[in-house]
Amino acid sequence: MEQTSALDAEGAIETRGIEPVPDTERRGRVRELFPTWVAANISVLLLTMGAGLVVSNGLNLYQVLLVAILAPVVSYGIVGVLSIAGKRGGAPGMTLSRAVFGQRGNLFPGAVTWIARWGWETINAVTGAYALLTILDLLFGIKSNTVLIVVTLLLFVGCTFTVSGMGRKVLLVCNKWSAYLFGAFSVAVLCYLIANTDWSSVFSRPAGSNALLIAGIGTIAAGGISWAPSGADFARYLPRTASGKGIVGNTIGGAGIVVVPMVLMGAVMAVGTPDLAHATDPVSFIGKLLPTWLSVPYLFIALIGMLLINSMSMYSAGFTAQTLGFRIPRAWAVSVNAVISLVFGSLLMIVATSFISSFISFLTLLAVSFSAWIGVFGVDMLRGREYDAEALMDTSRTSAYWYRGGFCWQAMTAWAAALVAGLCFTSVSWFAGPLAGSWTGRNGLGWAATIALAAGVYAVLPRPAAAVRPVRSRGTEEAAPVRVSS
Repeated sequence: MEQTSALDAEGAIETRGIEPVPDTERRGRVRELFPTWVAANISVLLLTMGAGLVVSNGLNLYQVLLVAILAPVVSYGIVGVLSIAGKRGGAPGMTLSRAVFGQRGNLFPGAVTWIARWGWETINAVTGAYALLTILDLLFGIKSNTVLIVVTLLLFVGCTFTVSGMGRKVLLVCNKWSAYLFGAFSVAVLCYLIANTDWSSVFSRPAGSNALLIAGIGTIAAGGISWAPSGADFARYLPRTASGKGIVGNTIGGAGIVVVPMVLMGAVMAVGTPDLAHATDPVSFIGKLLPTWLSVPYLFIALIGMLLINSMSMYSAGFTAQTLGFRIPRAWAVSVNAVISLVFGSLLMIVATSFISSFISFLTLLAVSFSAWIGVFGVDMLRGREYDAEALMDTSRTSAYWYRGGFCWQAMTAWAAALVAGLCFTSVSWFAGPLAGSWTGRNGLGWAATIALAAGVYAVLPRPAAAVRPVRSRGTEEAAPVRVSS
């Protein structure tokens, strides 16, 4: 177990690893979650996704508004509920997951989560690099080329590594100010659109089908669902007395206040620029739609926002790497994901022909892969799970979370069955499951079916037996019945 002092943990650079935060050091406040989840959604990709709801799904503005409201309520509602586990156990989400799947069993969903983070960080790194390239083009007329692509990616990933490596306090400060700045410039963009949009064309669009409306909710919600395993990472410094309703409310509110206007703005932009939804470059359109005096500062603030999104993701990925057994400090664990996002990002920008298609396919698979974990972990948490700090960090056979051979077979069975079933309902540009043509598959609800199946199977299976772990008494080790809630 990595040992840290209270001073280190509370300093400017966070040195605490995955070990649970002692109650005496839990000085976080629930309201800090609001700017955290605002920053987690400062991405111009929401504009492109909003455009896709109009162009690809054929929805009208009222349907887009419904999607923009329901998607963050559903997805970040899940994130908020699972974040409550953070205040209970004081540890990152994938570390708390050891109590559910067993010390060895947790390596499987942990590995899936860690690998999925590579994709998410790659997408954000690419978007950030495109934003920087667009700013250079607008201000100095510098056109994109292979060398410049690599340089901008390297710069973006390097800044991400620096911020995420410094830890929680730096992220909180950056999130707070970026939320203020992005909010101000988004209002300016909204005012510009109101004054320069052909609203008769916007409101005259016919309604799309209910199936595509439901699918749209799933597409927008997928981004939020990807944060579910990380919610506890940002709630672990909250005291045990922190309000659960407050955690959920600030999580939904912080995300919703960004998602709703961004998706709507994208939908409005798409009426006059339908190519927006299929653009190879998901950022440069802003320079074409907005005047330079507005597009450049807006892109610059969005660039900072995307950097923070990636920093938050890498922050969590560092914990996941440690949970998987990498015996290195959290900051160094972050560097692994930084290198991976740099390599994959270069391939996506230089080789891939369709960024948006790759992004939507990735989001769809990401949602399914995380949903199997959500169903199992959520049921376990709602049963009133309390977490044993010592058992979480004990990866040997003496751990109360060893179960049978290091595996909780009930959790593993539910997770694996739901993951396979979810993929069967899923269809992306290069893969289609055998049930993708069903009602669930056509409506893009593979992720919802995955959550429901994982939760249902785990709920009906026999509850894991309460564990007994050895404890030390008066200098000798003897077996004592220390029960762990399950």
